[in-house]
Amino acid sequence: MPDIVDIAVSAGSFETLVTAVKAAGLVETLKSPGPFTVFAPNDEAFAKLPPGTIQTLVQNIPQLTRILKYHVVSGKLTKADLEKVDSVISVEGSPIRIDTSDGFEVKNATVLAADIEADNGVIHVIDTVILMG
Repeated sequence: MPDIVDIAVSAGSFETLVTAVKAAGLVETLKSPGPFTVFAPNDEAFAKLPPGTIQTLVQNIPQLTRILKYHVVSGKLTKADLEKVDSVISVEGSPIRIDTSDGFEVKNATVLAADIEADNGVIHVIDTVILMG
């Protein structure tokens, strides 16, 4: 089974995320055994950010890394697991609010596709880049 990075690359709808992960030097981490739960913003999610945001982040690797780590949780958490909690702690260290009362939301993002299995975890596709704070 492919790992999280390979799935994101082959899907073709995560080009911005893959570029950001490479720029931040997180490829090896997300290819490691994990397991990880990744809330993966698709390209449309990145396109919603204000103009110039992505370019600014790629020039500020520590900030980019923090934002990317905010989208990753240690452990393999399926939608069924996440329905039992109201928040999880990201590998960045901050809590992420989970709301499954009406659909499936992660902070301010809606989950478009849940439970995409990888050999080192699970991916949930989200429609908005989630920011800390």
